[in-house]
Amino acid sequence: MKGFKKILLLLLTLSLVIGSLYSTGWAGDRFGKDDPVAHGWSALDIIFARPLGVAAGIVGTAIFVVSLPFTIPAGGVGDAADMFIVKPFQFSFTREFPDEDI
Repeated sequence: MKGFKKILLLLLTLSLVIGSLYSTGWAGDRFGKDDPVAHGWSALDIIFARPLGVAAGIVGTAIFVVSLPFTIPAGGVGDAADMFIVKPFQFSFTREFPDEDI
């Protein structure tokens, strides 16, 4: 019986989380630039998304350095640098604020 309660509680929590994300997605289509919800997403962009982009760029730099022995002979150094280093830092530093494409 305990296992059933745990599974039921887990499924209920999961359905509430997914339901809240789904309804926020629908609401995002109806808000304009001047709505307070749009400003909330901008705050999340500054607080979470951009620092995560910087962290991804730092981790990507480490992965790029580790992958150099494999990418140099294959001739893919430029592509690897673009994917692991340039794109995460562009996401963090050169994207417009507020970014309305996300």
